[in-house]
Amino acid sequence: MSRATGKFDVQLAPQPPYNAAEDSLLGRMSLDKRFHGDLDATSKGEMLTAGTSVDGSAGYVAIERVTGTLQGKQGGFTLLHSGTLMRGAPWLAVAVVPDSGTGELAGLSGTMSIEIVGGAHVYSFDYTLIDP
Repeated sequence: MSRATGKFDVQLAPQPPYNAAEDSLLGRMSLDKRFHGDLDATSKGEMLTAGTSVDGSAGYVAIERVTGTLQGKQGGFTLLHSGTLMRGAPWLAVAVVPDSGTGELAGLSGTMSIEIVGGAHVYSFDYTLIDP
């Protein structure tokens, strides 16, 4: 198992929701990221959100396609996000979609943790590369 760490910048842009009913509390956003550090890459993706009537509770799912270099290996892969906020307590899982790696990143698997430290988004990516 290898570990890659660094920071990333993210831009979220609201998109028209699929369900625009007044009480749906559903949202949709495009994601544009720039990763720095051991993962030198960009990504584009989409996020779906669900709010609730309880302050501090929500959920989201997202898919993003990452392209660049991971500790010197060039290629791409897809990340799947699933997260909740339960009355302010966060839970997040981010994993590589199986068999989504391309180029020198074919055979990539792993999980990523994300934290906000001093206003900056910080990632830690635990991964393995096997022969596809």
